Amino acid sequence: MDDYLFDSHVKACTVVREKTHYLEIFNYSDKTSTCEDHDLGTHDFENFLDRRGAFEPPKLKNGVQMLDGIRLIVQRNAQHSDTFSPYYISLSHENYRSMVRKMHLPFRAVETDSLILFRKSDVRKKGKTRGWEIVLSYSFKTAITTGFVKGTESSDVNDAIKHLVSCHSEVGHPMLLPIIILAHDLSAKIDIRQREARDWLRRLENAITMRKEIDEKEEYTDFDVDQINRDLVECHSQVLWKRPQAYQEIIKEMKTAMDKFQAFVAQEQDTKKMRALHGSMGSRLEFYRVKLVGQEHYIWTTLERLDVQRQALYNIITQKESKLNLEMAAQQRRLAHASKRDSTAMKTLSLLGAIFLPGTFLSSVFSMTFFNFNVPENREVSQELWIYFAITIPLTLAIVGTWWALDYRREKSYAREDADIEQGIERMETDMLAIMRKKTMNKASTWGSGSKSPTVSWQTHPGLSLPPEKKHG
Repeated sequence: MDDYLFDSHVKACTVVREKTHYLEIFNYSDKTSTCEDHDLGTHDFENFLDRRGAFEPPKLKNGVQMLDGIRLIVQRNAQHSDTFSPYYISLSHENYRSMVRKMHLPFRAVETDSLILFRKSDVRKKGKTRGWEIVLSYSFKTAITTGFVKGTESSDVNDAIKHLVSCHSEVGHPMLLPIIILAHDLSAKIDIRQREARDWLRRLENAITMRKEIDEKEEYTDFDVDQINRDLVECHSQVLWKRPQAYQEIIKEMKTAMDKFQAFVAQEQDTKKMRALHGSMGSRLEFYRVKLVGQEHYIWTTLERLDVQRQALYNIITQKESKLNLEMAAQQRRLAHASKRDSTAMKTLSLLGAIFLPGTFLSSVFSMTFFNFNVPENREVSQELWIYFAITIPLTLAIVGTWWALDYRREKSYAREDADIEQGIERMETDMLAIMRKKTMNKASTWGSGSKSPTVSWQTHPGLSLPPEKKHG
């Protein structure tokens, strides 16, 4: 079954070419070691796997025997964008089948892109792939570790290979290379990045909830909601970089593999040096486990504080929207008042028309020739005409003045109502902001932040039960 699945998966894979090297390290009983690291051409691939031709084992002196070693096919600077994608391999179909079978590598490595003991890690950024892959096998009979290692230029594979060569006398342990890669992957870069994220978080807390824990030069120059929201998302992404939970599972599986190796290792290989190396590697794995536990708590605190700031920013945005709605309502009310004023003005004009139109009509009627007011024939205008103007002008002025006084009082009333609307909006905004920030600051208080926790008075809260230590004095 495994053979058929392996062949079918390899056949379905697309081949992408990567530059290939080989690495051989052997330790001998006369305390000598050999290390070979060179390019591996297509024609030499099968010779390397079969250890023939230029790769034939050297003839040893009498009494000298090989103790242990490691043989790897290495692709240090993988560049193709799909080199770590599922159903992609960086060797030809024939070479990949031959490598897996002759080096006794696990068939199932080609079926997935993420496993524990042999793992593909693929990260794409700006169209470029970043990651590494390692597939290993160990022979208890020959004490030789064989495998396939691939990584991009930005990965830690190059440094891990250099580290492995420097530790050539310890290659007899099959978990040496995985622990070296793990050591580079869990370097201090993670701590530095988490501390940078925490500093970024403090800047966001200063901008959103006004916590004074940073220098003035680090503060945001203005409260740009869009920028702060983007920074919250980016800071959250930075905190989630290399989450400890996945590495804790890897360490757990690596410890299981080390225990199995120690249980099945041959007695002649279980030397004092091997036991010391095994103990040292186990201690390092325990160190990484404890370190990851601390990082997990640190990251959890950062994520919780980010969540508090996200809720506070959401409240601020909601407040801004409420203010906008209030302003829209105020504008609508102003429009209603303006319409009402126009209606009042039209009513006033109608009233004025109703007052003066009858007089005008009567004046027109009485001026007609059908009526005779005994005006002498030798005069065109009556001497009593002044009476008309003496009465009409004061009356008109009185009516207009009365209307102007009433309209002025109405305008002042409308102005006071508009001012009350504006002050109500400002008071509501201030009250909402004060309540929101008060609640946020109480929720965001942490040890050493300088904020005082609210004290509950048991005397003023009779409904609360005293804790045991309070009850007993």
